[in-house]
Amino acid sequence: MTHVISHGGDDGTTGLAGSGRLRKNHPRITAIGELDELNATLGAARAFVHDLDLQEILESLQRDLFTIGARLADSSKARPRACAKTGLTSADVNRLETRIARFEAVLPPLQRFTFPGGAQSGAMLHMSRTVARRAERAIVALDELDPIDPLVLVYLNRLSSLLYVLAREANRREGVPEEEWRPTS
Repeated sequence: MTHVISHGGDDGTTGLAGSGRLRKNHPRITAIGELDELNATLGAARAFVHDLDLQEILESLQRDLFTIGARLADSSKARPRACAKTGLTSADVNRLETRIARFEAVLPPLQRFTFPGGAQSGAMLHMSRTVARRAERAIVALDELDPIDPLVLVYLNRLSSLLYVLAREANRREGVPEEEWRPTS
């Protein structure tokens, strides 16, 4: 006879700091899950990126995503000091914008849409970009139910833009040309 040990989430709920237990399909849990998946795709991209500069950037992005996830996991207003430690600042958004500008300055201007792909690192960064967009949509849905720090939305929007230029830059550094989309006639 097999004996199954019961764990806290077996009933379809999960526990969060200051929020009690929520159903696993709650918009807050969905948003946190999307951030977790995004963080995992950045980890996979780091496994393919050989350039230390790009690896350091990806690691800092992963740290930021943990910060955002920790903030989303504690929706309570009763712990302001803990929440302040897990908040984003405009400096975090400015850091993303500076990086976008830095890489756009060395990348060739886009003439057409490009296919996501290229080198393994570039392809994984394109994948991360699409997951970032999905995470952003999940957090917008959560924001409609329970307003969150507006900088989180700004950060995720800029993050997907940064991931796009990082994918292009990774391909450029690895000597893999971008494949342009051309409409068929």
